Amino acid sequence: MNVTDIPAVRGARHRRKRVGRGVGSGHGKTATRGTKGQRSRTGSRKRPGFEGGHTPLIRRIPKRGFKQKATGRPEPFEIVNIGSLNDVSTTGKITPEVLLEVGLVRRDGIRIKLLGDGELKKRVTIAVHAASASAKQKIEQAGGTVELLSSSPKAS
Repeated sequence: MNVTDIPAVRGARHRRKRVGRGVGSGHGKTATRGTKGQRSRTGSRKRPGFEGGHTPLIRRIPKRGFKQKATGRPEPFEIVNIGSLNDVSTTGKITPEVLLEVGLVRRDGIRIKLLGDGELKKRVTIAVHAASASAKQKIEQAGGTVELLSSSPKAS
């Protein structure tokens, strides 16, 4: 038994209404659109946001702030806290590639900034694009070092 084997109940399936196919069809001449007016014409559709002719809501509300242009805006940093470096089991230098493998960074080729949230329990050498003062201080207290990479991630 299959779903496709079950017959349709009589009256459950209706034929598609074909309008504008002659007077005998019952939907000829104006094809259920009425006579004259905007909605009777071909291609009649009000644009999204149209509110009957008066000033739309989006134009009545005051605009606040500004949006920076796409050009000239630096790519945002991917944030890594030093507390999460305890989970990295690498013995050598921690690079952006290692952080990507471990899952602390989501995308490859983006600048990484190290922040000082959390406690560091081991000695690490890490290479990132930027680091906060507190992050540098905590890593140096644990006996590690911070290496700053060039600002563009593609060059490193």
